[in-house]
Amino acid sequence: MSEVQISACPACVAGPAANDVAHARDVRDTRFVLSLPAIYCAACISGVERELTKQPGVRAARVNLTLKRAQIEADEDVSVDDLVSALTQAGYEAYELDAGAISATETDRRGRAILTRIAVSGFAMMNVMLLSVAVWSGASDATRDMFHWISAAIALPAIAYAGQPFFGSAFTALKAKRLNMDVPISLAILLAGGMSLYETFESGAHAYFDAALSLTFFLLAGRYLDYRTRSVARSAAEELAALEVPRVTLADGRVISITEVEKGALIRVVPGARVPVDGIVMEGASEVDRSWLTGESLPALAEVDTIVSAGEVNLTGPLVVKVTAAGADSSLHRMADLVAMAETSRNRYTSLADRAARIYAPAVHLLALGAFIGWMIATGGDVRHALNVAVAVLIITCPCALGLAVPAVTTAASGRLFRAGMLIKSSTALERLAEVDTVVFDKTGTLTEGRPELSNLADIPPRARGVAMALASGSAHPLSSALFAATRAADVIPAKLTDIREVPGQGIEARCDGISVRLGRAGWLNAVAKAQTATYLKIGDEAPLAFTFVDHLRDGAAEAVAALKRQGKDVVLLSGDTAAAVADIAHRVGISAWDADCLPEGKALRVAELTRSGRKVLMVGDGLNDTAALAAAHVSISPASALEATRVVSDMVLLGKSLAPLGEATRVSISATRRIKENFAIAAGYNMIAIPIALAGFATPLAAALAMSLSSITVSLNALRLRGKS
Repeated sequence: MSEVQISACPACVAGPAANDVAHARDVRDTRFVLSLPAIYCAACISGVERELTKQPGVRAARVNLTLKRAQIEADEDVSVDDLVSALTQAGYEAYELDAGAISATETDRRGRAILTRIAVSGFAMMNVMLLSVAVWSGASDATRDMFHWISAAIALPAIAYAGQPFFGSAFTALKAKRLNMDVPISLAILLAGGMSLYETFESGAHAYFDAALSLTFFLLAGRYLDYRTRSVARSAAEELAALEVPRVTLADGRVISITEVEKGALIRVVPGARVPVDGIVMEGASEVDRSWLTGESLPALAEVDTIVSAGEVNLTGPLVVKVTAAGADSSLHRMADLVAMAETSRNRYTSLADRAARIYAPAVHLLALGAFIGWMIATGGDVRHALNVAVAVLIITCPCALGLAVPAVTTAASGRLFRAGMLIKSSTALERLAEVDTVVFDKTGTLTEGRPELSNLADIPPRARGVAMALASGSAHPLSSALFAATRAADVIPAKLTDIREVPGQGIEARCDGISVRLGRAGWLNAVAKAQTATYLKIGDEAPLAFTFVDHLRDGAAEAVAALKRQGKDVVLLSGDTAAAVADIAHRVGISAWDADCLPEGKALRVAELTRSGRKVLMVGDGLNDTAALAAAHVSISPASALEATRVVSDMVLLGKSLAPLGEATRVSISATRRIKENFAIAAGYNMIAIPIALAGFATPLAAALAMSLSSITVSLNALRLRGKS
């Protein structure tokens, strides 16, 4: 779907702000919530807030850059349409969100909490290791016990604080009567700490607080790498629901909540407003932008008896619409439901690490238990020795390398793809992308730029150019805007017109030197419509002239399709545009399989059909009409120019304008999956060597912790190979 690009603030090129300050007020306490999809920096924040607070009746306005959202406190008589209009005139694209349909979102603290725990465990580990050096150097008796007690005073609080992510996860798993990787991790940490405390009480020669802390430190480092690859974005279904218009204006002028609208009611939709319901036009004529629904880049004629849908934008004339469906029954809400169901289905995908953990966790516990029982029998009941061996087995088999196998690779691959212009949002996206055998593209705004450009200006007589330019300057229609931009760039001198009047749904007319001139639809001017996109000019009784337009391919589109085909993938184009337009783009990029006139449900159903036939589908799209298909696909990608709700539901986002990184992404994903499997092999090989040594009683818990650390470093170094060539 194409998006009109409104001028960004001058400071946007300076780079994004560091972080947003958490909102002090809940969304529900706010009178208005606006979506600001085009803001990018701190200067945008101050510009929007300054523009809003200038408006009469606005008490306060706060902008969150991460959420691209403004919360506004205002008096009862303030109109949200006035606020949106003021921001639009100032160069900021804005849409109203329903404050009741979105939840308050605080600044995420999870990553900061993990980093804090890494710092605490690392600092404690270094201090305890310094104390351990004295013990290793020969300290004995009271001196050794003193160092052990100091180590305990440092280590135990640090472990209790830093190990909370593992303890909480393990407790939840055990409560649900299942095992996960955090169960052996937590058991190893607690047993290492508990055994060390027992040795300290008994004035033992060895305590392993440093082993427990190093184990915690390395595992937290792996957990943070895993966190960095995860998306913490809000639900796309929630974002879609929030786009619904919260208030409507009845035909008698009364303004009521969308929840109060009844079927059969008559509502008024002014030019520039979003249609709040599904319905039938009863009065008026206009053009509506329904690109969110169909992907059709050109506005559609809306006149009496025309069916309109929630979310469409009325462009040129007022309409009175009879309600056929509103709220939860509207097409926009049904699309949100489609997205929610598709997201739930895709989230059932199990990562390689999770699948390995199902087998690994029980095996680790059985080994440790077997070691404890075996040494109890062999030593005639020496609990201390048997427990030391069991703890060493737990630590040496602790799934740290397994835990790092995926996030280390994903982080390295994410860095490589980020430099190539692609952001990975989902922790399992690379694994799923490596399995893809079919790629489905949207057309407008994805394969193409979504901005029509005049293609035949040189063929138009000079006088007609001037008349067309003057007429186009008085219309907000996308083709008129493109025509005006092209003629202005060609230094065309506009003709002098009088009696300029826009005819809703048809075009614009005026008089030039006493002669009637019109610019608009073919049917309005009795012109023969061309197969390609065009608008028509008629001067007096002369034959109509066609101004034709082309939608240029997005940079790298043909290269991306060619690269995917070389990798053996099937490529399909699905679009809501007309057959002629879709066929043209498909031919230009080299796609032989395509479908036109696809509604959102049709795209999602086609993706579902491919999935049921055993295909692993990558969906690439940019509009609200693509969200259900994006969510239903095995993996999904959207351009950075896509709507916020579309970016939220996607697993990966193209940061630049070019589609060329798609080929690189699929190659890197295959290489990354290979590295993950290699890391599993490294972890398994390490265990095959280390486990017999630990079972034989030759490894202390400290030696086990050092061996575990060595395996983790090896896994990380293997992952770094992704920074080179695949």
